[in-house]
Amino acid sequence: MQRIVIVGGGAGGLALATQLGKTLGKRGAAEITLVDAARTHVWKPLLHQLAAGSFDTHAEEIEFLAQARGHHFKFRLGRLSGIDRAAKTVQLDASYDEGGREITPAQTLPYDTLVIAVGSQTNDFGTAGAAEHTIKLDSPQAAKRFNDRLINACIRAQSVPRAAGSGRLTVAIVGGGATGVELAAELHAAARVLANYGFDHIHPEKDLQIVLVEAAPRLLSQLPERLSEAAVRELRKLAIEVHTNERVVEVTGSSLKMASGKVIGSDLTVWAAGVKAADFLRTLGGGEGRDPLETNKLNQLMVNGNLQTTRDPAIFAFGDCAACQQPDGAWVPPRAQAAYQEAMYLVKAIPKLLAGEAVKPFVFSDKGSLVSLSEYSSVGSLMGSLTRGSLFIEGRLAQFMYWALHKQHQMALGGFWRMVLVTLSEFLDRTYRPKIKLH
Repeated sequence: MQRIVIVGGGAGGLALATQLGKTLGKRGAAEITLVDAARTHVWKPLLHQLAAGSFDTHAEEIEFLAQARGHHFKFRLGRLSGIDRAAKTVQLDASYDEGGREITPAQTLPYDTLVIAVGSQTNDFGTAGAAEHTIKLDSPQAAKRFNDRLINACIRAQSVPRAAGSGRLTVAIVGGGATGVELAAELHAAARVLANYGFDHIHPEKDLQIVLVEAAPRLLSQLPERLSEAAVRELRKLAIEVHTNERVVEVTGSSLKMASGKVIGSDLTVWAAGVKAADFLRTLGGGEGRDPLETNKLNQLMVNGNLQTTRDPAIFAFGDCAACQQPDGAWVPPRAQAAYQEAMYLVKAIPKLLAGEAVKPFVFSDKGSLVSLSEYSSVGSLMGSLTRGSLFIEGRLAQFMYWALHKQHQMALGGFWRMVLVTLSEFLDRTYRPKIKLH
């Protein structure tokens, strides 16, 4: 029986394990094993809402063990530490609880086919002070940590007199991409709700100052300019301070220092600028006279059109941790929709490749981009066969499309009826839970 090991339980990795389990695993054609350092999955595009406290992860989190049991694959807790390509085994570090007690020992798992989908992490570009004084919003744990600090800062701000002309609490967000823009709007909405839970002196415009800093000439620089302009227009309505063409060169506990000489005060700083793959990928698969798997300057694993690593056809990689060049010379972007498309490609490609059949190379189809501005609005551009170029949308329609993407993810993991039940439970939750997480 073929042993397929998938490392990384993000949107792509979990969808791949689920779909292969339903096909190969269910009929005993292969043993599917998913490996992750966490025990639960949270859809990454929701991290800004988790950070702001506007949704509770308990209803949204997917337990890997439960998902594995229901979809014919196995789950192993652990963090990838190495690969022995000659013996075809992966090494996993021991895992520990919050008290330092060992949960699982170091493990070795055999594989016939290995898929690496470990995602990406925030890239601070070596900026002085960024590692010590910012929270990098690239994991559920980081988002929860930010939320704890935000609530604590609000409690502290209640008893601190406000200096003339300044907010009682200043939150600075470095990075004007989708994560930074969405977090800024979500924080403003959260401040409005906080006033109903004892924070009666936290006014979203007067007492909470949100500052968004971007090194590029405009926000959302990777997306169409019209989308960028619409996002800025909405943020200005919320009195969110936007600084473009400003590169941060140093972060302290209370400020951001720019290359231009400008200094911006900050009580709480989030770094959401740039992504890279994990550093350990640079040496992965090396040793015993073998070169490590090929990587680029962002530590991404280089793959061919079939998403196989260039130095080992038995090892696949996809999502943010992989670099795949398209026929037109462009590179597949590090976006959630790309990881999902690659996962669905591998669901069909892996069985064919294992059977010795030829498969067509992966081609990314850009369906457009959507940016959520909390309850206020959403903006986006949709691309596809129905339009020539792109169709710009905003407001309620864009909000609905953003919501629908989340529902598509839930359906890929649990099927239609489970998605319906989860949606119903989300609606019921809103009728009795606080609108914002306060602990």
